[in-house]
Amino acid sequence: MSEHNSVGIVSPQTAHFDAPLALACGKTLNEFDLVYETYGELNAEKTNAILICHALSGHHHAAGYHSESETKPGWWDTCIGPGKPIDTNVYFVVSLNNLGGCHGSTGPTSINPETGKLWGPDFPQVRVADWVNSQAALADRLGIDIWAAVIGGSLGGMQAMQWSVQYPERLKYCLIIASAMDLSAQNIAFNEIARQAIQSDPNFCAGHYREQDTNPSQGLALARMVGHVTYLSDDAMANKFGRDIRSGSIEHNIDQEVEFQVESYLRYQGSQFSTAFDANTYILMTRALDYFDIAADFNGDPVKAFATTKAQFLVVSFSTDWRFSPRRSREITNALIAANRPVSYAEIEAAEGHDAFLMPIPRYLDVLKAYLGRIAEDLL
Repeated sequence: MSEHNSVGIVSPQTAHFDAPLALACGKTLNEFDLVYETYGELNAEKTNAILICHALSGHHHAAGYHSESETKPGWWDTCIGPGKPIDTNVYFVVSLNNLGGCHGSTGPTSINPETGKLWGPDFPQVRVADWVNSQAALADRLGIDIWAAVIGGSLGGMQAMQWSVQYPERLKYCLIIASAMDLSAQNIAFNEIARQAIQSDPNFCAGHYREQDTNPSQGLALARMVGHVTYLSDDAMANKFGRDIRSGSIEHNIDQEVEFQVESYLRYQGSQFSTAFDANTYILMTRALDYFDIAADFNGDPVKAFATTKAQFLVVSFSTDWRFSPRRSREITNALIAANRPVSYAEIEAAEGHDAFLMPIPRYLDVLKAYLGRIAEDLL
């Protein structure tokens, strides 16, 4: 565990909700749990709360450590902590695991109270709007009427956008990072390849693998490998791996399987992910990505969608992100301008591709710190 500018040891909390939650798919969850963490202190006026929305494989553990022996901090520890861009000396930060997740919130790995069995593949398909409704319920539980800001990258940025449209009176600022107003056909195709990899695994068992005491680990590993390649840029992969051989040379491995460093890396990432993440959750989350469309309820017009908002916006993109390219972020920015909404836009030069939004890139951190500082001056 590192103490430098860390929020230190944190403990997840569970909020249980008995009130039914109507879902966009037409089904209803009669009860549900949300697992979340908080960092910093809520001020007396309750005006300093920030919501962090996670991306596809994210969860509630965004900052700090769960124990003294833990060596890897939360997934956005780069940005959250004392003196960091999302300064916990100033803000009260809430990070949760979304419905349908596999890190404690109600999802496919939970027990269906009506059957007494695991939900598995029968867990209803949730959408971004459902996540926002459940997050609003958590805000109510915490006594937060208005968020100082809602922040998210990638799929998290979609949630932040949805917050601004769905609950315009409940957030002052909206930070949308490396995201898009809807998913491109290419992105939907990558998600379908990942789902097919999982569903084609003989151990998938039509999604009932846990009941069979097995796991579609090979399919899930392949899905992660496909996803991981799309999150990196060509330059990032070249700089990190090049054409290096794990050991020896191509000539010395002529009769064996040649393992380039990049192959070894992807296999390791896939293997680790296949034991840490649930396959049904991965399918559900990628479907939520596919279905998202901020303009769907506004006759396909994003300007009309954003015209209903009241927040101020920051949109951030990264130069080598080809999964959620700068062009997609400029589309958001242009729609906000057309809707006469206050918006700032920053395109960060970065070689890391889509994963750049998780990285300690100085210019990126400077932009976030300056904008969050402005929010503090405005609200606190």
